[in-house]
Amino acid sequence: MEYDVKDMELADQGKLKIEWAEATMPVLRLIKKRFQREKPFAGLRVTACLHVTTETANLMKTLQAGVEPMSASVRPIH
Repeated sequence: MEYDVKDMELADQGKLKIEWAEATMPVLRLIKKRFQREKPFAGLRVTACLHVTTETANLMKTLQAGVEPMSASVRPIH
């Protein structure tokens, strides 16, 4: 995957925030499990330009379970 990260030293902190957000989003976790099992959008590519937060990061991780997502960030995760 192609990506551009301003400060890789913040990656571990960002991953922890994404994991925390995932733990508070039970419905999205259920959808992710379903997508992993059923692959409802197989063969499709979803493109999104998002205001990236821990929640939208989890949305993209969920979509990865069912499609090939491509995203562009308009700001870093806080």
